[in-house]
Parts: sequence; C-alpha cells; structure tokens
Amino acid sequence: MKNRIVLWASAGSLVAAGWALYALAAAPMTFADPVMVLVQLTCPITILRSFPIRLEWVMLANAATYALVGLSFELLRQRLHLAK
Repeated sequence: MKNRIVLWASAGSLVAAGWALYALAAAPMTFADPVMVLVQLTCPITILRSFPIRLEWVMLANAATYALVGLSFELLRQRLHLAK
C-alpha cells in the first residue's frame, strides 16, 4: 500500500511539473483560458493564484494532495476488498 501512495504522490508532482512546462511553452496564459479549468482540477494549489508560489512548493503541495487522495482510494479499495 505504501508503494501505491508513493506512486500517487509522484504522479502529483509530475502533473504539476507538466503544467509548468506547458505554461512555459505556451503563449502567456491567463486565468481566463479554457485550459485553466483542467489546471485547477489537476493542480488544486492554483486556486491560490493571487499569491506567487515557487514551482518546488507547487510540486510538493500537489504531491501531498495526490498522496491524500491516493490514501483515501487505497483505504476504500482495501475495505471493499475485505468486505467480499
């Protein structure tokens, strides 16, 4: 179970890094762009858009968010598996 949570956290940091690379490659992005809906769904720290946050902190926060989501999914999966 620990390995799966580490995978969830790794996926969270990779998602944040991917969006950072996309933002660098794309034209200047604003929060009115339609793609920002996807960014806010997959990287919840972007809701705090009025504060400048370094990429390292964004990746760490996204990893922690995905780890918590992964933990809840794994606990739910474990309970459903034990109920059978």
